Amino acid sequence: MFRYTWPLHVMLLPAVILVLLFQYLPMLGIVMAFQDFKPWTGFTGSEWVGLDHFRSIFERKDSTQVIWNTLIIASLKIVFIIVIPVAFALLLNEIRHAVYKRTVQTLVYLPHFLSWVILGGILADLLSPQSGLVNRVLHDWFGIRPVFFLGDGNWFRFTVVASHVWKEFGYGTIIYLAALAGINPSLYEAAEVDGASRLQQTLYVTLPSLVPIIVVCTTLELSNILNGGFDQIFNLYNPMVYAKGDIIDTFVYRVGILDQQMSFSAAIGVFKSVVSLVLITAVYRIAHKVANYRIF
Repeated sequence: MFRYTWPLHVMLLPAVILVLLFQYLPMLGIVMAFQDFKPWTGFTGSEWVGLDHFRSIFERKDSTQVIWNTLIIASLKIVFIIVIPVAFALLLNEIRHAVYKRTVQTLVYLPHFLSWVILGGILADLLSPQSGLVNRVLHDWFGIRPVFFLGDGNWFRFTVVASHVWKEFGYGTIIYLAALAGINPSLYEAAEVDGASRLQQTLYVTLPSLVPIIVVCTTLELSNILNGGFDQIFNLYNPMVYAKGDIIDTFVYRVGILDQQMSFSAAIGVFKSVVSLVLITAVYRIAHKVANYRIF
């Protein structure tokens, strides 16, 4: 059998090598979480400290605050990135003008392809309290004092969640539109014969049919509950919003790379990975029971 499929295995080889080099080989660095790691002594010469760094995660004020920040920001992102694409897909599905529908669909999908480096610069200009377009509109049209969106912790969280949803909801909309296209038309015909209005058809035909894909997307999103979005936060935050906007990934970057506390940052990374594994396992089992969703 292998003599017929060896070209396929050769095609897979580069991808397998990349996964081994960049996903599995770095896992050897987990040992740093249990050592007082020094780069000049290496893994073999560094002193073993056991679980000391893991205790520090819950003893240090800054690390516990970072965990709460990550949970709050990630949870808000998950809720809105599920609800808004579903609602928008339902509304877009009601449009009968094909050209207009495709145009809107394309426009809301485009931000997905922009990097946070570009969007970070755009948002910094738009939200500037002195010259930003948003604050000008708020002041000139509504008489509202300038808001420091990227310098006030509470507004920073709002900005992060809103900008993430704006960037990514178009991608989710396409997924739900594809699911809507797969619903059996006879279900709507039967509901119409029974006298169901468009709203009732949405509530009793469309939404129940979308439950499996909603469960799948929620499962995938919950696996990122401790990923607040490094690219986004790193390009938007500053020391003024560390108390409310700093997340695990940016904290690990500062502590591990800038402050050279490699063992402590490795311990936070291991903690994050273990919690994520437990969550994705639990959510996967729930998805299997609720929507009969299985990968294996």
